[in-house]
Amino acid sequence: MELVGEKMHKFGTNELLNHLREMTTLVGMRPLFHPSMKEVTVEGILHALSDPIRVAMYADIVAQECPQSCSNFLKVSDKAIPKSTLSQHFKILREAGLIRSERHGVELQNVSRCTELEQRFPGLIRAIVTAHTIQSADEARAKMATPKRSARRAAAK
Repeated sequence: MELVGEKMHKFGTNELLNHLREMTTLVGMRPLFHPSMKEVTVEGILHALSDPIRVAMYADIVAQECPQSCSNFLKVSDKAIPKSTLSQHFKILREAGLIRSERHGVELQNVSRCTELEQRFPGLIRAIVTAHTIQSADEARAKMATPKRSARRAAAK
């Protein structure tokens, strides 16, 4: 108790409470699980990327040169994603070995593990991301073409 009294006198009550709150928050956080590359499987990767939102998120992370904050993905493919759902998507990507997440304050910064994955499964990630890019471009073109046909039909009537 003597130590607490000395610290309160030295730092002041509010500063000490803020310090203790920060320590409690850090202690209360669960560690993030990142599998070793030996534990990463093709089945796990394909399962993690079988969801259209997750594959879009992962393709965006792969395309970036710098770590991506979770909040950058609150909207994916023109769809709003709830934070709880987003958190679950990142957990699945992380536990499949596709991304590495690091805490920076209250935010998680996510980076792709492409270099490691390329050594384990040469060409796999590149092929999946390329296929996703092609599919997304096809869907965007189809979406753009659909309203034009409807407008022509309406004008013809």
